[in-house]
Order: sequence, then C-alpha cells, then structure tokens
Amino acid sequence: MCGACGRKFTTYERVESPRISVIKRNGTRTPFDRDSLRRGIERACWKRQIGDEQIAALVAQVERDVDSAFDTEVESRFIGERVMYYLHELDQVAYVRFASVYRHFKDADDFVTELVRMKQNPDMPCLSSEFLPKKKTTQFPKAKRGRYKEQEPELPLD
Repeated sequence: MCGACGRKFTTYERVESPRISVIKRNGTRTPFDRDSLRRGIERACWKRQIGDEQIAALVAQVERDVDSAFDTEVESRFIGERVMYYLHELDQVAYVRFASVYRHFKDADDFVTELVRMKQNPDMPCLSSEFLPKKKTTQFPKAKRGRYKEQEPELPLD
C-alpha cells in the first residue's frame, strides 16, 4: 500500500521469453503485445459479468498457447482464433463481439449467421480446426457478482 496515495499495488511474475513477432494479415510484423491483446478482449467483455481475473487468465492462456506453439513468429490468425475459442467457453456475447471485429462483420446478416452456427453447435465455436485443442481445459475464475446478487439462504446444520 502506498503511503502517499493509499492505493494498493500488486505484481505478477511471469517468465520472460524471447520476443515473438506477430505476422498481421497484410504481411507486416509487429512484436507480440500482451497489452494490446488484453485491450481487445476487454472491449469484447465490456459490460459483461466477466471479472478482471478471468480476462487475465484468458490473456495468460493465449500467451501460453503462443509460447508453446511458436518460437519466433505467429500469425495474427492463430491469436484471434485462440481468443475466440476461449471467449466462446467464457461468455458467448463477448465471443460474438470479438468475432464481429475479428471477422469483419459487414451487416446484421453476419451476426445472424454466427448466432445460427452457435445454436447448431453450442459446445464448439466455428473456428479453423488447425487451431483447436483436443479438448477444453481452461479454467477461468468465477466472475465477481454484483452486490445486488441474491444471497443463497443458509441451510441449518443438523
């Protein structure tokens, strides 16, 4: 806790690995940016009941996937597909929001098409099969519910 401002500071330790370059759709290469990834996910999760811990877990999972699968370069497509996979698992509205930007939805028909796909196959998003893991293994922390959430009644102990 800072004595001057009263704010609490935390640190997160993570292994620093060699910089991986992201190959964008237009062929340009930029360094992998964890903060940029987080901002994109936060935009998709805006006003959803998704906690900061869950977003941090999703970012960390995507970063682990990139680190374990690539040494020096990764296509942006891989990152986008991984984010969509984990968002589908976490929150379907956030998934559709992210997919609409990632896949450049042009009109309402694109949203409807995606929603129909989700209804037909609720357990798996429509992603490129080359980027999907064998099974879902990610565990996201539970969202912090608002203070107005109804409390479960306590059961008497016998």
